[in-house]
Amino acid sequence: MHINLRFFASVREAVGTAGEAVALPEGVATVGAVRDFLIARGGAWAEALAHERALRMAFNHVMCEPETPVREGGEVAFFPPVTGG
Repeated sequence: MHINLRFFASVREAVGTAGEAVALPEGVATVGAVRDFLIARGGAWAEALAHERALRMAFNHVMCEPETPVREGGEVAFFPPVTGG
């Protein structure tokens, strides 16, 4: 399955890219599994997307939970929580 990834704010800064297209390995079928797939890259990826970090996730521009399924051609986005003032 091919999807697009988007990274925002401090996540983008940490991983050094705003986005990329990836082919997911067999069995990576949820937003949470995509996060785990990226963490397995190690280094800055593991640090920026670590489960201990508060991150928001979206699939096709809709906020979602880790259990949300991904679909061919979809977009998964990762970003830190936003505060305003």
